[in-house]
Amino acid sequence: MVFSWAGALITIYGGLFALFRIIQREILKQPIKYNDIRLNFTNKIVFGLEFFIAADILTTLIAPSQEELILLGAVVVIRTILGYFLEKEAEEFKIERE
Repeated sequence: MVFSWAGALITIYGGLFALFRIIQREILKQPIKYNDIRLNFTNKIVFGLEFFIAADILTTLIAPSQEELILLGAVVVIRTILGYFLEKEAEEFKIERE
């Protein structure tokens, strides 16, 4: 439960921080690049996903049934693929910035 909350808080923090940076860019006209905002937000999402995966693994270890293990495997695969593509996108942002 703690890891699920940590993952949610990290993701929410990343979203709120991205929103704050967009407001700074659009309303206050500060020189902030959208790619920088997206890169930071993507990193927070990936980090939050890692906590969600840890929470799922720990939950399944407490009372493993065959159905829960299959579900865990599917969730981990989906979240890992999502994390991989988000990381790949983040790397592309870094290359564009340089």
